[in-house]
Amino acid sequence: MASLQHLPCTSATSTTSATQSRRHLFAKPSHFITHAKRNNRLQISCSSDDQVNTPQGKVDRRNMLLGLGGMYGAANLISTPAASATPIQAPELDKCGVATNLNTGQQLDINCCPPTSQQIIDYRIPPVFQMKIRPSAHRVSPEYIFKYNMAIDRMKRLPKDDPRSFMQQANIHCAYCNGAYDQPGQGTLDLQVHNSWLFFPFHRWYLYFYERILGKLIGDPTFALPFWNWDNPKGMTMPPMFVDPKAAIYDDKRNQANLPPAVVDLGMTGNKDPLQVVANNLTIMYSEMIRANANVYDFMGQPYRAGTPVNPGPGSSERGSHVGIHVFVGDPRQPSGEDMGNFYSAGRDPLFYCHHANVDRMWSLWQYFLPSNKLPDKRITDPDFLNAAFLFYDENAQLVRVTVKDCLDNLRMGYDFERIDLPWLDYRPPAQTAKAKVTRTGTSASKAETVFPLKLDRIVRVLIPKTKKGKADELLVIEDIMVDTTKFLKFDVFVNDEDDNVGELDKAAYAGTYAQVPHKTNNKSATTSIRLKLTDLYDDMDVADDDTVVVTLVPRHQGEGVTIGGIKIIENPTPARP
Repeated sequence: MASLQHLPCTSATSTTSATQSRRHLFAKPSHFITHAKRNNRLQISCSSDDQVNTPQGKVDRRNMLLGLGGMYGAANLISTPAASATPIQAPELDKCGVATNLNTGQQLDINCCPPTSQQIIDYRIPPVFQMKIRPSAHRVSPEYIFKYNMAIDRMKRLPKDDPRSFMQQANIHCAYCNGAYDQPGQGTLDLQVHNSWLFFPFHRWYLYFYERILGKLIGDPTFALPFWNWDNPKGMTMPPMFVDPKAAIYDDKRNQANLPPAVVDLGMTGNKDPLQVVANNLTIMYSEMIRANANVYDFMGQPYRAGTPVNPGPGSSERGSHVGIHVFVGDPRQPSGEDMGNFYSAGRDPLFYCHHANVDRMWSLWQYFLPSNKLPDKRITDPDFLNAAFLFYDENAQLVRVTVKDCLDNLRMGYDFERIDLPWLDYRPPAQTAKAKVTRTGTSASKAETVFPLKLDRIVRVLIPKTKKGKADELLVIEDIMVDTTKFLKFDVFVNDEDDNVGELDKAAYAGTYAQVPHKTNNKSATTSIRLKLTDLYDDMDVADDDTVVVTLVPRHQGEGVTIGGIKIIENPTPARP
């Protein structure tokens, strides 16, 4: 299997072989793609003196080889952030309480606390002598499927109180994500690893140890989890190996209407045309990975420090494709969408780990291989991020403490991904063909001062003033989003939508989304906000002399559950690099 991140460095004079070696990173023409504006902007810069241009500056290519620390290993040689007093600390296992599920209308207390241990070791990543390659779930061999099922079967056969057992591993997600832990030293304030900058690091560590436990159980230290590449049309169905009722990786609590050949609907639009759904999916991927982010926090999630209330703000990937897959797989026959459709039960479905392996792949792609879109920086150097800590049991059932700063480079952790085409990479929506002028649409749109606060239980169209006329480097800020955390909630955002066909997302007017998987917080509600970059959106439509735009909010959930405090447009405070 080809490795996603092992790309040869060549001089500027290299010819055909270098071009071919990079070709797999670009989208092949697809019969699903009929009108995308091609925009090949991926650049990996290497020079003939073995210096690689990375987000951390020039790094000697030899220092990126196996076992020597990877890109972030090199970055750590350059600078080490000072210690901080306010990072999120690892939970106190002996103070773990019951998690609570409230989506059924009745309180359901769930004990998902792990075994306690008197000894906690600060984990050190072992030397990497052979890189694991995580395979695409749709391309695995029968031999791999047999080995994977054997590993899960052995995990399920472990004693119930073994922290490596199947349910104990599933309960990790329940405890960290459904209110079982309080932040140490912060009273009853919940510890939550979603909807903030902890989302990617926590799940990377979670899968890291899960993968090592499976490998230990079958005596294969090279075993690697598969990833469900739902970002590629060939992977936009549930992987076939997961639907065999006799398999250890099977789970009967899945949406039966969404078994293969049903096409994944990342946007949850309800559109029944599979070709349109694929087009929507590719547009969502392009938006959340490239178009809608003005800085690193827009992708990673907002800062979350000790004493911070839950849900400071999810990143574009977490509130987009990540939620889409959870809801697509979760079983509507179950009271709370179990298993995948609720945080407390998601880890009980082996498909959860396959899904999150692709989420982790998105982080790796975004870090190193996607167009920067002239972002000021893709790194978070804040010590409160780097020093945030979690507890996990390793493959030897030893309780270990890990930190965010040690999981920033998957190569250093010893795994990589099979290389798969990225058809969304240049799937920029087509420019509007007609003038979407406020004068055409403004008659049915309300002024902002008359609308907010707004209970979003219907489609709403609002006139929002711009900071300046015409095209500008601006952000759309949707603030004070108060949500009922126990419900699935989602709304899409359009700007100057000329046709109001809300089932189609592959158009310039689509700006982004907010979505959440049901989970519990202490008071059942949380307040958050999101930002959507408008710069590229303006480039794809005629805003000319407009000093206002029409923002359309389209709820995809049923009933109440979302109240929006306000919408405004601001100048981008972190302007793009020239």
